[in-house]
Amino acid sequence: MELLAAAFSAACAVDHDSSTSESDTRESAVGHLPGSESSSTPGNGATPEECPALADSPTTLTEALQMIHPIPTDSWRNLIEQIGLLYQEYRDKSTLQEIETRRQQDAEIHTNDLGSPASEETLEEEEEEEELPASPPERKALPQICLLSNPHSRFNLWQDLPEIQSSGVLDILQPEEVKLQEAMFELVTSEASYYKSLSLLVSHFMENERLKKLLHPSEAHTLFSNVLDVLAVSERFLLELERRLEENIVISDVCDIVYHYAANHFSVYITYVSNQTYQERTYKQLLQEKAAFRELITQLELDPKCRGLPLSSFLILPFQRVTRLKLLVQNILKRVEERSERECTALEAHRELELVVKACNEGVRKMSRTEQMISIQKKMEFKIKSVPIISHSRWLLKQGELQQMSGPRTSRTLRTKKLFQEVYLFLFNDLLVICRQIPGDKYQVFDSAPRGLLRVEELEDQGQTLANVFILRLLENADDREATYMLKASSQSEMKRWMTSLAPNRRTKFVSFTSRLLDCPQVQCVHPYVAQQPDELTLELADILNILDKTEDGWIFGERLHDQERGWFPSSTAEEILNPKIRSQNLKECFRVHKMDDPQRSQNKDRRKLGSRNRQ
Repeated sequence: MELLAAAFSAACAVDHDSSTSESDTRESAVGHLPGSESSSTPGNGATPEECPALADSPTTLTEALQMIHPIPTDSWRNLIEQIGLLYQEYRDKSTLQEIETRRQQDAEIHTNDLGSPASEETLEEEEEEEELPASPPERKALPQICLLSNPHSRFNLWQDLPEIQSSGVLDILQPEEVKLQEAMFELVTSEASYYKSLSLLVSHFMENERLKKLLHPSEAHTLFSNVLDVLAVSERFLLELERRLEENIVISDVCDIVYHYAANHFSVYITYVSNQTYQERTYKQLLQEKAAFRELITQLELDPKCRGLPLSSFLILPFQRVTRLKLLVQNILKRVEERSERECTALEAHRELELVVKACNEGVRKMSRTEQMISIQKKMEFKIKSVPIISHSRWLLKQGELQQMSGPRTSRTLRTKKLFQEVYLFLFNDLLVICRQIPGDKYQVFDSAPRGLLRVEELEDQGQTLANVFILRLLENADDREATYMLKASSQSEMKRWMTSLAPNRRTKFVSFTSRLLDCPQVQCVHPYVAQQPDELTLELADILNILDKTEDGWIFGERLHDQERGWFPSSTAEEILNPKIRSQNLKECFRVHKMDDPQRSQNKDRRKLGSRNRQ
């Protein structure tokens, strides 16, 4: 924690003289608040002294604004009916906007730093693009929360709602509060879109009578799992969020609701996601073995309701949602006042969501790892003393073929191909098994060692023959003696990946980003990537990562900021964030999100009264 605090302090120093860079997709419109140019209104230039109400607590501010324009209670189902996008579409567009916003900020600050500010014409074009009006929703006698009413327009911002425009609150709120309102509003609208897609999964696919007749009850249960429980929780969660919005057009908070549901009801997500391995296998088998099932699914997917999306995109919704929900809470946390009640609730909500996400990941891993270990053990034949492979605490980190070099290192006959023979390595989290592949898809084990007793060393450049060769030392192998192997990888990236996996604790720069110099290179994901090997990292759009290492042949070893997960990924899936001020801001935001480890957390927790907020 001391290292993290030191990095945070350095980040503050670097960013002291710069304006804060923002990563939220809604920020660009904040600079165009109605009345922001007027000196008589508390807009961009207002201070707490000039606007006493703004210096008060969020509760005081909310009470003051209630007198301006409360929203009368209405049916929450109007929210669902007026959502124009399925969650898959909503999520993709939202992350793409986030990527583009970050690109613009990076380019703008970088250009300004070089002394070549953007032209007025370009700025005017950007302002016009940001201010494109959405199609106005149909107005009724009472004001409604009309969310995403036009599926062909840009997302409706909180500040774009007619109720907000006509209320005058934009003349009162400071820009940072508007950004916070947008972040909370996005959480609600995205939940509504998610519920819409989840309902379609149930009504259009799961409850289809023809599909019910085709599937055996056990197949249906494996395919759809406890999705009805997930849907019911989402419905209650959305109802609570909608009620909060109906209390006031200026949202007081939503993270207390998120905390309550994450702590008490989101276990249904763990059950659903843990079934993912069996779900995917069952779905593939049904498509391959049942022509009637395949034809019916194709027909159902062509229905206009599905917007061209496959059933698989609906089945994965719960896992996507619970991970996205954590990021949305992080976005809120970046906006709330430090040491405020809203910060406390956001931190607690984020902590509970992290527990849920970790439990979901562990559930998936546990199922897949067990099957994988059983499969591997069946393929192994031991030339040495047998080693029990299957263990509840063991899993595969990396496997693959390398070339073992035999003979003395100083041999002048390196061109002789006999100097190299194929070996196959299975690297587990606690064990290395060295084999040779034999006929029948089998592997003959001839050596092994605990992972903690492995050491690696990269050879100096000795020409093309020894390119991508590294030394692997087993301090204590299967024969209780030290053994050395010279191994040749197929590429530079493959060599580095093996070296990183075999001995991650060796003295290298592969350490946590919080203990390195502040200005670490960063990238953002612009193309999603699904890990193909255990040492790779699955990336989603807009993920931000610190670069720990990179290879000349196009691979990056990175650490994702929002969860500190590490792994390799192709450099083509990401683009570098060039401006150090934005990198510094990303690090500061990461520190704030993860400061729940601070000892002061216990003191803050004593002051909190989650779920019993007084909003009168």
